[in-house]
This record gives sequence, C-alpha cells and structure tokens, in this order.
Amino acid sequence: MAVPAPLELPEAQRAALEAAYAVPPRAYHHFGHVQAVLGHWAEVAAGPGWRQPRETYLAVLYHDAVYAPGRRDNEARSAALACEHIARWLPEAGLDAGRVAALIGLTARHGQLAPQDVDAEAALFLDCDMAILGAEPAAFDAYDRAIAAEYRGHVPGWLFRLHRRRFLKGLLARERIFLSGFFHERLDAQARANLRRVLNARR
Repeated sequence: MAVPAPLELPEAQRAALEAAYAVPPRAYHHFGHVQAVLGHWAEVAAGPGWRQPRETYLAVLYHDAVYAPGRRDNEARSAALACEHIARWLPEAGLDAGRVAALIGLTARHGQLAPQDVDAEAALFLDCDMAILGAEPAAFDAYDRAIAAEYRGHVPGWLFRLHRRRFLKGLLARERIFLSGFFHERLDAQARANLRRVLNARR
C-alpha cells in the first residue's frame, strides 16, 4: 500500500526544489535520487514509523538540493535552502525547521557515525540515504559509476579513486554500516557483498 506524503508542497516551492536539483547537471544526486530515498522513507513509515514524519520527509526532499562535487559545504547549504523555503512557503505549518536542518547536516558524516551517536529517527533517516549500498548488484554498480561520473572533471581521477576506495573500505570495516536495526537486518549482508566485490575489482 502506498504511503501518502505527510504534507503537500506549494507548486512554487516544488518547482524551486526541482530546479535546485537540476543545477549543476548530476549523474546521481538528482531528483531521481530523492525519489528513491522517498521510497525508503515510505518503507519506514509503513514499518517502525516516524515520530516527525513531516520533518524527515522534508529532510529527504532537501538533503542534496545543493550539490557541487568536491565541496565541503553542500550539506550546510542544502540545510539553509530548506530553512529558507520553509520560511517562505510553509510559515504557518508548525514545522521544526531546525530539526530538518540538523538531519540534513548529519548526511555530511555518512560513514563516521555509530548508532549511539544519533537518535533513532536520525538513524532511520540516514539509513534511507545509504540504502543504495544494500541494493542488488546492478543497481549498486550503476550508483558507483554515477558517483564517478559526477566527480569527473572536478577532481583528478587518481585522487577520486583514492578517496572513493578509502570511503568504501572504511564502510566495510565498520561494525555497523546501517545505524538502525530496521535497515541493518535487511540490507547489511548485501551491502557488504557489494562493497567487497567492488573493492576486490579495484585492487
């Protein structure tokens, strides 16, 4: 059963959001990625549930709205855009914009956090974004190629490969790839298989 969105964005807000995801052109972090993460958001909504469904929904919508490969402030700028849009188009909705911004900010620390570092809801939100790691091999490989394509022309190839391998190797070495039990139980084995396969191929 489809899970309905917990709030409807005004048409002008949605248009501005989708325009943000179109600039610059992206191979992975485009609005299609958001829609995929929303699918995982809906799985949580239908399963353990969200305490703050509207805030987590908005955090998914805006978490990569500003994205320039190699920049360190993408998450902070995405969070600022979310707050700006909430203030402009949803001022009377009673939303916790600070929570939305905080969730988006946490995505800058993917691969660095342990379950005890975040609350249960933040763990689920972050795992929604990282669920691609536990996708079927073809989907994971398409994601991996798309990330490389985004960085091409922005970062020297050797440097990208060095940092990418270090990131993936670090994920595989972690006791927990997924922070929540909900995602850990379903996706950990496939995620580890994907990571081992791609790392072995790059030796």
